Amino acid sequence: MLAYFFNRPLPPGLEGLWDLALDLRWTWSHATDRIWELLDPEGWERTANPYYILQNVSQSRLEEVARDAEFTREIKRWRDQQGAYSCDPGWFGRTYGGGRLNGIAYFSMEFGLGEALPIYSGGLGILAGDVLKTASDLGVPLIGIGLLYQQGYVRQILSPDGRQADAFPYNDPTLLPITPPNRKGGWLTIELKLPGRTMVLRVWHARVGKVGLYLLDSNHPLNQPPDRGATAHLYPADPMTRLLQELILGIGGWQIVEALDFPADICHLNEGHAAFAVLARASSFMRRTSQPFRVALRATRAGTVFTTHTPVEAAFDRYQRELILPFAAELAGQLRVPTEEVLALGRKEALNRDEPFNMAYLALRGSGAINGVSELHGAVSRKIFQPLFTRWPTAEVPIRHVTNGVHVPTWDSREADALWTRACGKTRWLGDLHELCASIQSLSDDELWRFRNDQRLALIRYARRRLIRQMQERGAAPDHIHEAGKVLDPARLTIGFARRFAEYKRPTLLLSDPERLAGILCRQDRPVQLIVAGKAHPHDELGKELVHVMTRYAARADVWDRVVFLEDYDMALAQQLVAGIDLWLNTPRRPMEACGTSGMKVLVNGGLNFSELDGWWAEAYETGLGWALGERGRDDQPGGDAQDAAALYEILEQRIVPEFYERDPSGLPHAWLDRIRGSMSRLAPRFSSNRMVRDYVEGLYLPAVERLGRRLEGEAKLAAELEEWSTTIRERWNGMRFGDMRITHRDPWRFVVQVYLGDIDPHQVRVELYADPLDGAGEPTRIAMQRQAVIPGAGNGYLYVGEATSARPAHHFTPRIVPFHPDAIVPLENSLILWRS
Repeated sequence: MLAYFFNRPLPPGLEGLWDLALDLRWTWSHATDRIWELLDPEGWERTANPYYILQNVSQSRLEEVARDAEFTREIKRWRDQQGAYSCDPGWFGRTYGGGRLNGIAYFSMEFGLGEALPIYSGGLGILAGDVLKTASDLGVPLIGIGLLYQQGYVRQILSPDGRQADAFPYNDPTLLPITPPNRKGGWLTIELKLPGRTMVLRVWHARVGKVGLYLLDSNHPLNQPPDRGATAHLYPADPMTRLLQELILGIGGWQIVEALDFPADICHLNEGHAAFAVLARASSFMRRTSQPFRVALRATRAGTVFTTHTPVEAAFDRYQRELILPFAAELAGQLRVPTEEVLALGRKEALNRDEPFNMAYLALRGSGAINGVSELHGAVSRKIFQPLFTRWPTAEVPIRHVTNGVHVPTWDSREADALWTRACGKTRWLGDLHELCASIQSLSDDELWRFRNDQRLALIRYARRRLIRQMQERGAAPDHIHEAGKVLDPARLTIGFARRFAEYKRPTLLLSDPERLAGILCRQDRPVQLIVAGKAHPHDELGKELVHVMTRYAARADVWDRVVFLEDYDMALAQQLVAGIDLWLNTPRRPMEACGTSGMKVLVNGGLNFSELDGWWAEAYETGLGWALGERGRDDQPGGDAQDAAALYEILEQRIVPEFYERDPSGLPHAWLDRIRGSMSRLAPRFSSNRMVRDYVEGLYLPAVERLGRRLEGEAKLAAELEEWSTTIRERWNGMRFGDMRITHRDPWRFVVQVYLGDIDPHQVRVELYADPLDGAGEPTRIAMQRQAVIPGAGNGYLYVGEATSARPAHHFTPRIVPFHPDAIVPLENSLILWRS
């Protein structure tokens, strides 16, 4: 497909370079770095895009390297490795190959694979990129579905006075490592039916090792001008454009799955942006089976997984009725249902016509499994979605968690890669992780300290170069540019703080007492330095002001050489920071950080974490592995910022800084190195995306595909039965009631309760004894009560008997009735519940 853009012949011996340049595996394998560095050192450092380099390097340079035996050997060695990698079935193929799970379609609004393909803004996209890379490494049959943005997310430029200015450079598709998918008969396009028109979408393909990423692009000449710009920006402020993007991603994305004949047993929605995919999937099933919409949705939702990343309910995408109504009507016509039925899927109250349409609600109602992205976020999400499960205890809201992880080979430095290879072997992130702990524990203090010193020195050299360049680009005076080459010191404790500048992340908490911070930084015997990076959303004026507060502090005369703000935080900068930082600082306001993965990225490189006990750190922190800010169980409260700021300074002054500088006669900080060794060996494997993807496969995908298989058999006979069961239950639910209850203490407690079921078959419900978790922790107690004697003259009335431990008072237990079907997902698919008052 290269003939679409570039048909440049390569000299003999370099034929494999096009293939290497278009396989984004170079974003995580250090083995190819040498090839691109030799070919074009400046282009590699500035763009990290081999495809661009190969298109723009001179013909004479290509002919020169073709005569270089070392260069051609590097190409051959990598092509051999690539061939072996492509043929390896991986962990999934060896463990589950030949089973029922044939494919996963992973939908995400953004994918962070590398700076060569800038279609991401932050953590959500980085996670999605890491999922694709890990699926490739483990042999998981997965494809990604996303959008190609012509201008992508904001690029940050600092003005001379340190304020954030926004730039949106154009992403020229011909310079990105993407091509049209291989297809006979021309470029693959998708037609999206919209009110009064059809939008034509081009499809692009990026190769991510053994995994394909497919991107939709609305910039097609047959589209009207507003539609051509629909995929111009990531997360546009205009609600109409945002809605169009989500229709393109969800409905157009599912059409890609069908056009490719990809066997997508599982549809994984990475956040609610792609929720329209559940309707597209149901519509496709309707066409194949002639089943009505409700049965089609009941069947297909079993194979849909929804991952929510949102820590606050207000952050969900919502659309007012007048905006979404024409699009809902178009969808309703395709699904052959009333428009209000489609709109009800996105409302808390189905009949409330004034309620906005919530994409997360649609995703939940079209999925068979929902998860948060950390243990704490799972609990937060259960509270957020509680209104959809009226009268159900929060602990039983059907949202579990799979804690995020990071693709370690993407985030380890070349030096870290070599260290881990010596200790653990080349295949350490491709399978079982249990042996890694002992291998890293065996590293000596001397080896670890040399490694960390080399990492810190490399970061400081990089930071100086980058700072000089950003000062040159904004026209700084020559003497100031000269001074920039002297900032930072490779012997100082180096703290890193890099993330999106948003108020809830409290990026200026460290500046709460600027003079006290200056005192920490400027101690002669124990100096500290700070490297900061981060950008605010283009429309977040408060976030931009926080950037300015930080840049003004960095310009102070007493700390200018100890505090550096590096502009335009992106993946390339993040990779340098996480490699060389000694201490990674994170200060979100608990519980606002759903997970946060930046701190995970320092683990493999020997960095330590000092973080609020929020997100992943709430479950990772142990004494001796890093430092904690705040307390578990203490969420946002008045005065919390001041309390955390005081603790932050105290822990830095009294514990962290002294431990870094406490050295033996040979200069080794043994206590600090013990923390590094423990953090690398115990946390890096646990918070790797290897573990995360395996959790998804074994905990969510495989059970989902089994449920899906049962519901699809026999023209969806079971799905139709479940739909009839649910409808019957809803129509007859209010006819049930509880009667008298007797409790006897016979060690255990014995509960006998009268239950009148009205017109409901006893087999369609379950009567239980319920007790909340003790002290609010752990799982609630649910005890099935057994149906025994018929109540004389009551028609459909029975005595139900249940026994509960006498270790708890009898009043802790309450009888209740819940819907029951052996194949139903309750309360996700039917949230009715009746308590005995």
